[in-house]
Amino acid sequence: MQSRKINENALSNHIAEHITEQIIKGELVPGEKLIEHIYAEEYGTSRAPVREAIYLLSIEGLVERIPRKGAVVKDYTENEIYDLLEIRNMLETMAIERIRRNGTDHGCLQKMAAILKEMKDITDVHLYTQLNHSFHMKIVEMSKSETIKTMYSRLGWPLLRIQSLSFANNGNIEKSVDEHERLIDLLTKDKIAEAAELLTSHNQDVISSIRKKLAQ
Repeated sequence: MQSRKINENALSNHIAEHITEQIIKGELVPGEKLIEHIYAEEYGTSRAPVREAIYLLSIEGLVERIPRKGAVVKDYTENEIYDLLEIRNMLETMAIERIRRNGTDHGCLQKMAAILKEMKDITDVHLYTQLNHSFHMKIVEMSKSETIKTMYSRLGWPLLRIQSLSFANNGNIEKSVDEHERLIDLLTKDKIAEAAELLTSHNQDVISSIRKKLAQ
């Protein structure tokens, strides 16, 4: 019985990852209903693991249940979008402040450089968005603050979905790569104040870019 439960949990997580990928790539759009039996048939399972997967996604903020309609892809209001981005900016600013106090972690910087190398070869918006998130997560990890890291992780997939709107704008990926390269250089040289200023400007540009996208 215990083994079956573990297998069902693993399957639920796998289905949740699959639906997440569909949402991030835009294959499932805001307001679109998730049909349980389609996923159950696709994975050759009962609806129970699918329901569990949808429950996990509702916790992550990617899916919401609407009375008489069922589970649908969450459609964020403009206020919710800007709130998520502002919270992200605040947490990254706090992370940079901790780095200023505690010093840079050259192991993290090497990982950031490796991620940046991958980013330079990516043109797909959704793949780039995920690499971008990994890059910024390293800044958070360098803060050595479990509180900041936990709060940042909770922004999760909704933040990724929102950021993909920014990178869909022409030239934004190239600009992002350039600024990430400069950021690594400043942190490597312990120019923390300049790195903080660049990061703030970088994040504010994301908000401006999304404003333009939403206004179209």
